[in-house]
Amino acid sequence: MISEGMERTATVYKPSSAAAADLPVHLTLHGSQMTAAQQIAVSGIEKSAERHRFLAVAPQGAMPLGAGYQWNVPGVTGTGGPDDEQFLTDLLRTLAATGCTDTHRVLATGYSGGGRMVSQYACDHPDRVTAIAPIAGLRAGVPVTRDDGTVIPDVATCAPKQPVPVITFHGTADPENPYAGGGKPYWGYGATTALASWARINHCQRGPVTAAVSAHVDKISYSGCRGRSDVEMYSTEGDGHTWPGSDVSFGPMGHVTQEIDATELAWQFFQDHANNHAALPAAHNRSAR
Repeated sequence: MISEGMERTATVYKPSSAAAADLPVHLTLHGSQMTAAQQIAVSGIEKSAERHRFLAVAPQGAMPLGAGYQWNVPGVTGTGGPDDEQFLTDLLRTLAATGCTDTHRVLATGYSGGGRMVSQYACDHPDRVTAIAPIAGLRAGVPVTRDDGTVIPDVATCAPKQPVPVITFHGTADPENPYAGGGKPYWGYGATTALASWARINHCQRGPVTAAVSAHVDKISYSGCRGRSDVEMYSTEGDGHTWPGSDVSFGPMGHVTQEIDATELAWQFFQDHANNHAALPAAHNRSAR
């Protein structure tokens, strides 16, 4: 497809059992230095698509980095590069034109840099996603440093006009995007800070509440949110910069828990919230700008 005058690609998987009907869309964005094909393998999304009958869509970045690509995340990647938010919008429009998708029901997941990308897309285009599920990459705006050296989200860079349900997953031993914050300049604030910021954005009245899910997994949740746009995080003790439940080895990025399956939990969360947070139909008929 063409976006901003540039040829862009996405890998689309339609479940074999699905008829030509309005299938919900599950976007899954690769991490930095990765490809769409690798993201499909990491997430195991094809099996999930067959089980739950959705259209799995893995777009590919266009900024070369290492052996793969990175996303041009507004405010942190730097100047130049393609408008990847526009690409995602154009991609959803292209999918809608096929007649077999329901782009009013969109779950957007992403790993690492892909998680940062879908986070910012939700900040700027909350009417185009039903829910987001970043893995090892939830953000709530561009990191800024206060006078005392504390890094916090810049609230001006994430002020969506409507709430967005959020589920996220993060390992406490993540060496790339540290759970507690720090790391590279594009990271800065930690996973729980990002979670609390989305709870504020969604006007959640209760939380955080922490509950044990398994031996090494806790769920931190906020509820009583506007439009039932709940905010949840699965905190995986001792896990690295990885995708929970993945069959793929992440090597030096650390341990991969098999106590939970992020792809399945994200889809369940989406199903639970799809009828409570409908994307605005008019948004798909107006200018992409």
